[in-house]
Amino acid sequence: MTLMHKFLGASAALALTAGAAAADPAILFDLGGKFDKSFNESAYNGAERWAEETGGSYAEVEIQSDAQREQAIRRFAESGANPIVMAGFSWATPLAEVAADYPDTKFTIIDMVVEAPNVRSVVFNEHEGSYLVGMMAAMASESGTVSFIGGMDIPLIRKFACGYAQGAKAVNPDATVIANMTGTTPAAWNDPVKGSELTLAQISQGSDVVFAAAGGTGVGVLQTAADEDILSIGVDANQNYLHPGEVLTSMLKRVDNAVYEAMSQGEDLEVGFNVMGVANEGVGYALDEHNAELVSEEMKAAVDAAAAEMADGTLAVHDYTSDESCPALSF
Repeated sequence: MTLMHKFLGASAALALTAGAAAADPAILFDLGGKFDKSFNESAYNGAERWAEETGGSYAEVEIQSDAQREQAIRRFAESGANPIVMAGFSWATPLAEVAADYPDTKFTIIDMVVEAPNVRSVVFNEHEGSYLVGMMAAMASESGTVSFIGGMDIPLIRKFACGYAQGAKAVNPDATVIANMTGTTPAAWNDPVKGSELTLAQISQGSDVVFAAAGGTGVGVLQTAADEDILSIGVDANQNYLHPGEVLTSMLKRVDNAVYEAMSQGEDLEVGFNVMGVANEGVGYALDEHNAELVSEEMKAAVDAAAAEMADGTLAVHDYTSDESCPALSF
């Protein structure tokens, strides 16, 4: 079957009167667009995997502003799309307003919890995956200083940073961990120039490995790290390919699996609270031909052992969002 996506630009989606056929799923991407090489692109890859395996089609939209969120959800629900998947925590407020108006429509939101009888809330143990790449950063560092660049300064991104710092200090208790956020508004997710500036500032402080959890901003971080010949760590999707031999690894957050599973369950989507962590392969690290020479057997063995301990409960990584504190890093 020829795959026919009901691709809708932002303006077209908001003018939608009868787009998606009944029971076709839909995905709503967050700001930054589906080709951000990070979070949104991972979500897109999950939708594409579902479409390729089933021969099905799905509706999609890339919003241009927060003001479009509620209307986009309503238009898809009114068109009969089911389930409707939303990539990103910023969909939570409009979804909470809308969900009750469409009781026969199933919704999935990624990275936030919305308590409604027709919503599946998918959250990730980002602190676990970040701990693993923090271990790798400390093992690869020659200076003893590693760093983190976040996007918008919110508890979720501090969760990444805190896990990373804990992992680094587990390997090297004397390690210095520098952490900076790009901004306090949604624009922080798509500012590669600022990401580059922060990277240079961290290099000047001695960092030789930088982890970016910053959406499109991270593209600037990884580019500058490669230009300055230090190692970087990607996030969400596998970003190793962006600078082969320069990206130590990527902290995988399997947003693609969350989207794929939601679309696969269709109208029978299991609602409620769903946690994806190391134990169920929801987070991890990327190893491929692009970073194989950077990851030693010793490094891999140490990280895999830590992952196994997380999975069986013998290693607990502190979650910043549990009490808004971090034992290994000050914000």
